[in-house]
Amino acid sequence: MRDRLGADGDSVGQARGTAGYARAADVLAVQYEEVTFGEVHRDVLSLVPAGHARILDIGAGTGRDAAALAALGHSVVAVEPTAELRVHGQRIHAGSAIEWVDDVMPTLALRQCPGRFDAVFATAVWMHLDAEERGQAMARISALLMPDGRFFVSLRHGPVPDGRHMFDVSAAETVELGATHGLRTLLSSERSDLHGRDGVRWSSLVLQAQDSRNAPD
Repeated sequence: MRDRLGADGDSVGQARGTAGYARAADVLAVQYEEVTFGEVHRDVLSLVPAGHARILDIGAGTGRDAAALAALGHSVVAVEPTAELRVHGQRIHAGSAIEWVDDVMPTLALRQCPGRFDAVFATAVWMHLDAEERGQAMARISALLMPDGRFFVSLRHGPVPDGRHMFDVSAAETVELGATHGLRTLLSSERSDLHGRDGVRWSSLVLQAQDSRNAPD
């Protein structure tokens, strides 16, 4: 799992949600790769684009998910502001066709790779944003999605690890926020923690942008 937005002291590292990840990168790199894309996203796999798609993975960590999506034939942009995690990812998944980007929510400038995406993943990063940042980030993601594009977001619930900047964000709040930005909910589910941490559970959501043909004038 990737309980993080970015890194301490990175070029974009003013985001408070990055606290603690740079110094723990070596340990986290092993932890992230212990579970598979299929295990983490088992509840939403049927909603991942089947054909070639342009996909944005926000807070990509070691690139586990980005590499799996690239292996499916997708064009993947992996956003990871933690330099130490990017180095691990580029080493572990050196053979994967991943475009790595140093960027951060909620702004997500993406100057190196403009345009919209068929799917956006934010796995274990959303809870690092405060309420104002979550509003900004949802607006930005909505603008980045193609018509009918899907936003895959997972939320961590439970005790906050020492030194982390994290909020208890409910699935209901996230669904409501998405709706205010034109995203309807396709799926909402919960599961236990794959690493067996006491008191930790996860929500998985898939939100979909409006089909432009049905969008209001």
